Amino acid sequence: MFLTITTTGTAADPATDLGFLLHKHPGKAQAFATSHGSAHVFYPEATAERCTAALLLEVDPVALVRRGQGKGCGGAPDAALAQYVNDRPYAASSLLAVALGKVFRSALNGRCAARPELVDRVRPLRIEIPALPARGGPELVHRLFDPLGWDLVRPEPVPLDEQFPEWGDSRYVRLVMEGELRLTDALRQLYVLLPVLDDAKHYWVAPDEVDKLLRAGDGWLAAHPDNALITSRYLARHKRLTQSALERLELARLAEADGSEAEELDNAVDETTDTEERPVPLAVRRREAVLAALRSAGAARVLDLGCGQGQLVQELLKDVSFTEIVGVDVSMRALGTAARRLRLERMGEKQAQRVRLLQGSLAYTDKRLAGYDAAVLSEVIEHLDLPRLPALEYAVFGSARPRTVLVTTPNAEYNVRWESLPAGHVRHADHRFEWTRAEFREWAGAVAGRYGYTAQFVPVGDEDPEVGPPTQMAVFTLAAGDTTHTADTDTGTGTDTPKEGEAA
Repeated sequence: MFLTITTTGTAADPATDLGFLLHKHPGKAQAFATSHGSAHVFYPEATAERCTAALLLEVDPVALVRRGQGKGCGGAPDAALAQYVNDRPYAASSLLAVALGKVFRSALNGRCAARPELVDRVRPLRIEIPALPARGGPELVHRLFDPLGWDLVRPEPVPLDEQFPEWGDSRYVRLVMEGELRLTDALRQLYVLLPVLDDAKHYWVAPDEVDKLLRAGDGWLAAHPDNALITSRYLARHKRLTQSALERLELARLAEADGSEAEELDNAVDETTDTEERPVPLAVRRREAVLAALRSAGAARVLDLGCGQGQLVQELLKDVSFTEIVGVDVSMRALGTAARRLRLERMGEKQAQRVRLLQGSLAYTDKRLAGYDAAVLSEVIEHLDLPRLPALEYAVFGSARPRTVLVTTPNAEYNVRWESLPAGHVRHADHRFEWTRAEFREWAGAVAGRYGYTAQFVPVGDEDPEVGPPTQMAVFTLAAGDTTHTADTDTGTGTDTPKEGEAA
């Protein structure tokens, strides 16, 4: 199997910086042992103007068979010859994807210790794979790669036999792609899509493959128009794993689109003169209301569930009465932004001991979230489809069971006061619903009764006498002495809810 990565540059921005990103010196040829053969990295050309890194994977068919993967070797288990004579040593597949992950691990994960500033730099890239199995033909190659920012995607069908063109094309293509991307993004796309195009894997697909998929697909897979196809093929069509991955991708897509608290309406201000005082943005007032409620509850250890880019975590850190702060989000990109906002790498040791950022889905129970004083769900629930709410309710109120839970959500009645919001529209394109005050109170009351809490309601923002406040907040408090209450199985949120350990 063979793959090349080419970039161009100038004397001021040399193409040989590719060597720093790949952690492989252009002046050396290196070999790496894999479980199925040897991977070789070398540079056919390396100048300031043009640099090409090549990955050659030599597959040992005997080693492949000895690992008991007859089904993934191109033939039925009882077809002994087919296990040794097949396309696996030559056509790019999950074998090459695994080699990419091992040989270029740092680049795949977006790390470059020697030149960290290079990681986020967009470079002109040219990817060439001479033999790529494509079950779905060139059309599927275009469907998978065209939405990912490539300027050129050219899959050239390989004929079955050039001497007999009437036989037609094989299922292989020669792939050439060109575009300006970050190297880490290009490698992550290849890591996922090579086995997807082959529609086969050479190893057993276990539940941890979901985590691998979401890590490599962070930032692009959730929004891909064919993410269901990609997920199903990558996970070898395992229905349970595919469903789990798609649910987490949907939550990631909503988190990315929401940008935590980047809603324009929340931060809109009226036109004022230089001498007039500008009103405080609603997003700021919401955080102030949350902080006041947490202090009133005497909370010291706080969960920010759906923390997004870390604005609330940042405010919590300013108050030393909050001794432990945990931000949780399904999106690794959002968590990365939060880490930069908080300057975690530069934070002093004492301060760093107070804060953690965790990747996790609120649709699944998570034992890491148990035992905290309070949990905050700020502008989160409206981004879930209504059928998914019971899973979140159980994960937070039934499993984690903090003493206090704060939930904020838009007040749909107030929408008529937003002059920039067309009639009948929700405040954000990814809001699945927006509740009136009565609807929110009905939901909160049912949740409180089901899980042993009481609920009080607090207006956030200037309260209009006719339509109420722009944001509504429910403060849930665990009933005194009620620490063992569990979900009523008749509601469908008990036994039908995924158990801890099924989350990523």
